[in-house]
Amino acid sequence: MSKNGGVNRPGSDLLDAFEETALRWPGLTAIESPACTLSYRQLTFYVGQLADALGDRPGPVAVSAGHAPETVVALLGILAAGGAYVPLDPAFPVERQRAMAAAAGCTALVGSAEQAALLGLPHVGAGLAAATDGTADGVADGAADGGAPWRPAVAVGPEEPAYLLFTSGSTGRPKPVLTPRRAISAVVGSLRGLFGVTPRDRVLQFASLNWDTCFEEILPTLVSGARLVFEPEAHSGSFPRLLRAVERRGITVLDLPTAFWHELVLHLAEDGPDAELPSCLRLVVIGGEAADPARLADWSRLADSGRIRLLNTYGCTETTLITHAVDLLGPDTPEPGRRWGQAERAPIGRALPHVEELLTSEGELLIGGPALAAGYPGLPEVTAERFTERAGRRWFRTGDRVSRAADGVLTHRGRIDHEVKIRGIRVDPAEVEAALGTHPRVGLAAVTATTLAGRTALVAYVVPRPGADRPTPPTSEELLRHLRELLPAHLVPSRLAVVPELARTPGGKIDRAGSHLLHSGAAATAATATVVG
Repeated sequence: MSKNGGVNRPGSDLLDAFEETALRWPGLTAIESPACTLSYRQLTFYVGQLADALGDRPGPVAVSAGHAPETVVALLGILAAGGAYVPLDPAFPVERQRAMAAAAGCTALVGSAEQAALLGLPHVGAGLAAATDGTADGVADGAADGGAPWRPAVAVGPEEPAYLLFTSGSTGRPKPVLTPRRAISAVVGSLRGLFGVTPRDRVLQFASLNWDTCFEEILPTLVSGARLVFEPEAHSGSFPRLLRAVERRGITVLDLPTAFWHELVLHLAEDGPDAELPSCLRLVVIGGEAADPARLADWSRLADSGRIRLLNTYGCTETTLITHAVDLLGPDTPEPGRRWGQAERAPIGRALPHVEELLTSEGELLIGGPALAAGYPGLPEVTAERFTERAGRRWFRTGDRVSRAADGVLTHRGRIDHEVKIRGIRVDPAEVEAALGTHPRVGLAAVTATTLAGRTALVAYVVPRPGADRPTPPTSEELLRHLRELLPAHLVPSRLAVVPELARTPGGKIDRAGSHLLHSGAAATAATATVVG
């Protein structure tokens, strides 16, 4: 095995790198949380224990994914057993969870026994009950000294699945994306180099463990001997509490959704150019949507902006985490203390070492290379539409228009379809329209994105179904309650208005943007619940 853990070698698996890291630095802290602290030796004990409980090649395994060390144990334990990780947010509507588990073909659920019962799946515990007293020494260290249950990961091929996530689709049902082990293994090596992670780093676990961004935090950290930190204050909704927690925990790396970073910058800007960032922080990674030029200008005027790397990233679920990145500010740029203009568009960066890129004549960015997902299981036509063959090579059509500067850096220029980013998550408005269409008193619906309070948000316009048997049109509140029973929070519009008609294109199709222009005043005054937070 190579000195760097083998994760960059062709055909290597990220579990090889994790195992070598644990053998090299068994006593270093791998995971820190208020509930427990696990060394690498202890973490491998619990991972091996779970892998043994699952048995070899358990297939797709659902996980009750919350901000807790148990979820990381579940991820690694499933991979070590040769299975596929399928996170299910217990906050999602139960029927959606059932649809996701069925689409993935889940054989069991790790985590919540109650959630497993609701979904009709066998339950497997994550095995950390003995570690909730603040340490795991009593069980893990004692067992490790006598031979921990960690064993070499089950031999699996590079094309076998590592995890299955769901994205938004036009059918109204969750769209599964299957990522093979060769894809995530290829990416982790690039990200470790991109972030410069070492055993001295402490990385905050901030992203939802139901979305692939969390893998950017977890995997490069745990194949580098660094420390993954769980901190409830990071999710308190208070920026002062977040910043104090970062300082207290000695966090060196923050990976934030761009929309959240925008609000953090606004908070810091209120204190003026003398606002101080935690002295321990060396790298802030942003991604998920375009960086607002005004917020970038505000960040560049902070006193610490030249000391901290601000790394802008781009990627899709189907291309496995980050494919492009660029340092916008900080010590790795030609001008660490430069000031950004209020209207200066931020680029999305250059391709990482494992990525191949191609720009079509229309400017659409295509991604190739070893990090491509296998496709959308059970949806061959959708797979064929988005994963295309050109000159004998396989490419993913991102749907993003880009331009290339003379130095090779790409800049985003918009979408070629109707997909939008909500809280950094790709959303197809057609999925929300399909869910609205299941209400018996809805005739037509148009959903689009707009900017509300500085954030990208969904707005919906609904025409009641005509007919004498349905004399009472549905109310906005009624329709929002209906959507909350079917969809996760990021797919529920922030505003919804019941309107007499929708705008049409010259060809007779529903015009989403035109409907918004026609009725935006109605949506703003309609009685709706605020769901984006």
